[in-house]
Amino acid sequence: MALLQIAEPGQSPQPHQRRLAVGIDLGTTNSLVAALRSGVTAPLADGDGEVILPSAVRYHSDHVEVGRAAKAAAASDPLNTIVSVKRLMGRGVGDVKQLGGQLPYRFSEGQSQMPFIETVQGARSPVAVSAEILRALRERAEAVLGGELVGAVITVPAYFDDAQRQATKDAARLANLNVLRLLNEPTAAAVAYGLDREAEGVVAIYDLGGGTFDISILRLTKGVFEVLATGGDTALGGDDFDHAIAGWILAKAGASQDLDPGTQREVLKIACDAKEQLSETDTVEVRYADWQGILTRPTFNELIEPMIARSLKSCRRALRDSSIELDEVQAVVMVGGSTRVPRVRERVGEMFGREPLTDIDPDQVVAIGAAIQAETLAGNNRDGEELLLLDVIPLSLGLETMGGLMEKIIPRNTTIPVARAQEFTTYKDGQTAMMIHVLQGERELIVDCRSLARFELRGIPPMVAGAAKIRVTFQVDADGLLSVSARELASGVESSIQVKPSYGLTDGEIARMLEDSFHKANEDKTARALREQLVDAQRLLEAVEGALAVDGVRLLDQEEREAIESQVRELRELLDSQDGVAIERQVKRLSQITDAFAARRLDSTVKAALAGRRLNDIED
Repeated sequence: MALLQIAEPGQSPQPHQRRLAVGIDLGTTNSLVAALRSGVTAPLADGDGEVILPSAVRYHSDHVEVGRAAKAAAASDPLNTIVSVKRLMGRGVGDVKQLGGQLPYRFSEGQSQMPFIETVQGARSPVAVSAEILRALRERAEAVLGGELVGAVITVPAYFDDAQRQATKDAARLANLNVLRLLNEPTAAAVAYGLDREAEGVVAIYDLGGGTFDISILRLTKGVFEVLATGGDTALGGDDFDHAIAGWILAKAGASQDLDPGTQREVLKIACDAKEQLSETDTVEVRYADWQGILTRPTFNELIEPMIARSLKSCRRALRDSSIELDEVQAVVMVGGSTRVPRVRERVGEMFGREPLTDIDPDQVVAIGAAIQAETLAGNNRDGEELLLLDVIPLSLGLETMGGLMEKIIPRNTTIPVARAQEFTTYKDGQTAMMIHVLQGERELIVDCRSLARFELRGIPPMVAGAAKIRVTFQVDADGLLSVSARELASGVESSIQVKPSYGLTDGEIARMLEDSFHKANEDKTARALREQLVDAQRLLEAVEGALAVDGVRLLDQEEREAIESQVRELRELLDSQDGVAIERQVKRLSQITDAFAARRLDSTVKAALAGRRLNDIED
C-alpha cells in the first residue's frame, strides 16, 4: 500500500529540497564529476577552478595524492604513481603480462587472479586505486553542492565486460558512493547531445578516450535513446598514440627500447606533449636526452593510422549489426580527448561522409549526460521531462551443453535490462545433479568463448534421461551485470549465482571474438554439427549397449545380436573421425537395425506389467 505525505495547503514540506546526485566520467586519462545547478548541467570545478581531474594516484608513506600533483610525479616516482589504471580494471595477471613494457609497475598476485601493484603503502589493486579517484570526485561534489550525495551515475565503456563493470561498482563502494546506474559512455554522450540539440534520428557516437574505444549507433526519438548496436576495443586509445610516438623517438635517437620506469614515463610525457601540440601545429620539435628532431603531422598520422583503422573497422561492424546504412546516419558525435587529433576527425568524416560534431566539449559531454540521468534516477523533477535509455549488451551470453557446445541464451546487442529463460534436460538415467557453465562469446564451441562462472544444481529427482525439466534463467540488470538461476520444475530445487568474475577479457579479446565469429561462421557451423552428431551417437551407443546387456540374450537370436553388435562397433570406430556425414549415416543405420529390438523390449515390458491382472482391474 502506497503512503502519501500530507501537508497543509500551500505549505509543502521543504519545497526546495533536492536529492543531490551527480554524474561521474571515470576516464583512463582524466575524470570529471558533473551535476545540475541552477537549471544548468555542468562539470563541477575544484578550489582552483579546474573541472578536469587527471586520473593519477600517487602513494606516499603517510597519505595519498590524486590529480595534477600526482600526474606531475609520474616520471620522478613511477613505482608509486599509478596512471591509466582503468586499463587494469577487471583484468587478470595474465592480461597484465601481455601489456608488457607499457606498464612500469611491480605487480604481485593476491588470492584472486586480480593483479596488485606494489607501492610504498603496500600492494594496491586497480579497484582500490580507482576508488581513490572516485573518492576525490565525491568529496569535490559534496563540497560544491553543500551536502551528502544520494548517489552517482558512473559511466563505463560500452565494451566493458561483466568483470570490468563489477570492478567499477566495487571501486565506487570503496569510495562510499552509491551507484544509481552504470551508464555506457556513448549513451551518456547521446543524452547530453540529444537534449542539448533536441535531436531526432540515427546518431553515431565515436568515443576515443585515453585507453578505450567505443562506437554506438543510437536512435533518438522524443526522449527515447535506443542503442541499436555497440562495438569497440577495450585496449585502444590515446595512450597507444603516446606509445607509438615514444617508440619513434627512441628509434630516431638510437636509444634502447628497454627502459627503466622513470625514463619510460619521461619519454611518454614527451610523446604526449608532442601529440597535443600537433593538434594545433604541423610540426613540433622533440628533445630526448642528447637527441633532438622534428615530428611532423604526416609522420604522426602514419604512426597512428593502424589504430584509427582498427576503430573504423569496429564502426563498420556496428553499422552492420544495427542494419543501418551509412547514409541513414544523420550525425556523428565525437567524444573523448583523443578525438581532438585532426587525423582522427578526418578519417571518421571520410567514412561517414559528413563532418563530425565537435562543438560539444569531448572531455565533458559524457559527464554531463551522466549527470542528466542521475537527476532522473534520484527522483528530482526535470520539468516533466522523462528519459528512457535502452542500452544493449556487447557479447552473447549462454551456457555449455553436451559436446562442448555454446548455447546462446541472450544474443549480443539485446536491449537491457533483460531476462531470458530456456529449458534443458538431463543426459543420463538417474542423473541427480547438473553443472551449469556460464559463457560469453559468439562462437559455437565453448573453447572459443570466455568462461564467466560455474555452479551446480543438486537434488534433481532421479529419472530416465530426458525426463527432467531444468529451466535456466539469465538476467542482465540495467548496469549490464549478469545473474543466472537454474530450477528443476518438478521438485522445485533451485540454485543461482551472481556472476562476479575476478578478472576481465584480455586485450582486444572482445573484438577478436566478434571478428572470429564472422570469419569462422561456416567452420563453426560444421564443427557444431559434428559435435551434435557425436552427442547423438554417444547417447545411442549407451542406450543400445545397455539394452543388449539386459535383454540381448533373452529377446534376440545369435544372428540378430551379432548384426547389432557389428553396427555398434562400426559406429564406435567412427567416433574418432571428423566425418559428421558418416557418423550421421551410421547413427541412422544403427537406429533402423535396432527398431525391432526396441519394439520387443517395449512389448515385453508391457506384458510384464499386465501379467496376472484382469481387464476390469486395469479399467478401474
